[in-house]
Amino acid sequence: MTVSKKWAALAALLTAEALDVLNTTIVQVAGPSIHASLGGDTADIQWFGTAYTLPFALLLITGGRLGDIYGRRRVFRAGVAVFLLAALGCALSPSIGLLIGLRAVQGAAAALTIPQTIGLIKAMFRGPEMSRALGCIGPVMGLAAVCGPVLGGVLTHGSSWRAAFLVNVPLCVAVLALSRLLVEDKAPRRPRLDLPGTALAMGGIGLVVYPLITLSSWVLLVAGAVLLGGFALRQRTHPVVEPQLLARRGFPAALVTSTLFFSVTTGLALVVTLHLQLDLGYDVLAAGLGLLPWSAGLGVASLVSGSRLVPRFGHRVMYGGLAALLAGIVSGVWWLPVALGVIGVGAGMFTPAFFTGALSRLEPQEAGSAAGLLNAVQQLGGTLGVAVLGSLYFAFGLTVALAAAAAVIVVTFSSIPRPARTPQHLPA
Repeated sequence: MTVSKKWAALAALLTAEALDVLNTTIVQVAGPSIHASLGGDTADIQWFGTAYTLPFALLLITGGRLGDIYGRRRVFRAGVAVFLLAALGCALSPSIGLLIGLRAVQGAAAALTIPQTIGLIKAMFRGPEMSRALGCIGPVMGLAAVCGPVLGGVLTHGSSWRAAFLVNVPLCVAVLALSRLLVEDKAPRRPRLDLPGTALAMGGIGLVVYPLITLSSWVLLVAGAVLLGGFALRQRTHPVVEPQLLARRGFPAALVTSTLFFSVTTGLALVVTLHLQLDLGYDVLAAGLGLLPWSAGLGVASLVSGSRLVPRFGHRVMYGGLAALLAGIVSGVWWLPVALGVIGVGAGMFTPAFFTGALSRLEPQEAGSAAGLLNAVQQLGGTLGVAVLGSLYFAFGLTVALAAAAAVIVVTFSSIPRPARTPQHLPA
C-alpha cells in the first residue's frame, strides 16, 4: 500500500472516531429542540444520550472480539453502515420512542466500529509512522469536542433538529468509500464470545439506569442489581475482562476514577445545555455558542497538558485538573461563562495525565484490552452521569445538580491510582 493510500485509510478511521464525539455533543445541544418538536416527557431528553452511550459501553468489548474473529476491516465497515442507516432513521423519526430506539442502534453500531481503529492502525503502520498515526487520534477528538456544540447549534438553528442526525450521512458515506483502502486484520487466536454474560450486563445496567432517570420503579433497581450480581458470578468461569488486567496494581482504581470523572463531565454538559435553553431562554444556537468556553478550555488544556505538563509533573497533573474542575463547578452558581472555561481547563488537564498513567503500568500486549475497558467504563460513567445529574436538575434545579457533581469530584480525588514505583512513561 502506498503512503498516500495509508493516510487516506487513516482519515477514514479518524473520522469514525470523531463521529462518536460529534454524536454525543450535537445531540446534547439539540435535545430540547427535539423534545419541543416531538413532545413526550422531559426525561426523554436524557434518553437521547443514554440510549446511545449505554449499548456503546456494554458492547465495546464484544465489538472488539467480533473484529478479532471476523476481521477488523469487515466489522468496521459493517458498523459504519449500520450507523449510517440508524442516523438516517433518527432524522426521519416521527416519534420519541422510535428515535430513542434508533439511538440505541447507533450506539451498538459505534461499539462495532470504534474498537477496530487501534488494531487497524497497528496493522497498517510500523515504527515512527505508527506513533504519528496514533498521535493523530487525540487532536482529532479534541477538535470534534470543540466543534460539536457549535455545530449542533448551527445545524439545529439553521434548519431543524433533524439536521443534527443528517450530518452523519455524508461523513459515513466518505468513511465507507475510504475504508476500502483498509487492510484486513484478525487476531492470531480466535477469542470466545460470552453472549449470556453480555445480556446479563446489559439487562442489569439498563434496569439500574431506568429508575435513575424516571425517578420511579425502584423495584427495577433491585432487579438490576441482581442481574449484575449474576454477571459478576459468571465472570469467574467466563471472564469478559482479562483477569490479569484487574490484577495489575492501580488499574481497578483507574476504572473507578474514569467512571466517576466522566459521569461528572458528561452529566454536567447535559445539565448546562438544559439550563441555558430551559431556564435562561437561550435559543439552540446561543446555547451551542454558550458551551464554547468549555470546549475551548478543554482543547487548549489537553494540548498543553499532554505536551508539557505531564512529561514534567507526571501524575500530579491529575490533582491539578480535578482542583480546577471542582473550582469551576462551585463557581458555576455565580458566573457560568467563566466557570465553563475553568471546567474545560480542568478536564483538559486531567484527561491526558489520567490515560497516560493508567496505561503506563501495563505490559505492551495489554494496552489494547486496557484501552477498550477504559473506554467502556468512560461511556458507562457518562450514562450514569446523564441519568443522575439530569434527574437532579429536573427535580431540584441547577444548584443541586452542581453540588452533586462537586461531591463526586471530591470522591474522585481519593480514587486516583498511585503511580507505579517504576513507571514507564510518568515520573514518580
